[in-house]
Amino acid sequence: MNKKLLGIIGAMGLASAGAAAVADKVFNVTCRQTDIQKEKNSNPHIELGSAQYADINPRMHQLIGEAEKEKFERIEIRSSRDGTPLRARFYRFGDDSETLIFFHGYRGSALRDGCGGFKMAKDTKRNILMVDQRASGESGGNVITFGILERLDCRDWAEYIADRFPDVKIILTGVSLGAATVLMAADTGLPKNVKCIIADCGYSSPKEIICKVAKEGGYPVSLCWPLLKLSCKLRAGFDLDESSAVEAVKHTDIPILIIHGDDDRYVPCDMAYKIYDACASKKELLIISGAPHAAAYMVDEKAYVETSERFIKECLEEK
Repeated sequence: MNKKLLGIIGAMGLASAGAAAVADKVFNVTCRQTDIQKEKNSNPHIELGSAQYADINPRMHQLIGEAEKEKFERIEIRSSRDGTPLRARFYRFGDDSETLIFFHGYRGSALRDGCGGFKMAKDTKRNILMVDQRASGESGGNVITFGILERLDCRDWAEYIADRFPDVKIILTGVSLGAATVLMAADTGLPKNVKCIIADCGYSSPKEIICKVAKEGGYPVSLCWPLLKLSCKLRAGFDLDESSAVEAVKHTDIPILIIHGDDDRYVPCDMAYKIYDACASKKELLIISGAPHAAAYMVDEKAYVETSERFIKECLEEK
């Protein structure tokens, strides 16, 4: 073997090693959440940091503090997909006729991201299950899958509630990643008890949100996306293109309310329109003026509550 050929082989080896290192870094930064990160992010009082939230954080802390005083039941199930232990807190504010199931956002916590929905449940005497998404809070796993596996966890939680309370009417709701989760669950064969979905600032697909964030961070999307997709498949056994909110809502008859702030600088508001346009079922769109990401309730509580309650009532009354 001549020196030139050896040089080429060596260069190819270095290139492969370099690509593997980049793939590893992209996967760890994007999808992996260590136990230390999980513990830190499970603190609901972590403030939303940008100037957009200066007037929002105090109200958020107030609602979280009120929620923390309430009694709850700890519940654990296992993922039907991969056996991951999934945990949630079940708050009973009424009888067992209606239950909200809430899913929080990316590296978030249920009480922080869902404090507004929690208050709505308490005010309307509905039970609410506050879920720790996989790789977050007290749930198992260390890989966030952008809704791909979370959507199946959502189905598992809906089946748990439906099995435990056969006559219950279920409302699925979530914020950000949680919104994408409930939307992507819409075509997974949810139990008939699920009467509607409320999705607050969800993204249209894992690919679109990941590429959007990568581009804004100055990373080469043409390199990062395929490496991340491959890493997820090889290292964690899931395909980031397996599902999306846009595709799922094309194949459901479950009514869907989409809520989004028009000053959302993380998940662009145009993604809400894209999901809405694709939806094949009964649908409604509420755009909250001036609301940043995951803060629509805080910016216009009146519109948020009135629209959600009217939509829920309509859906629960339908046969």
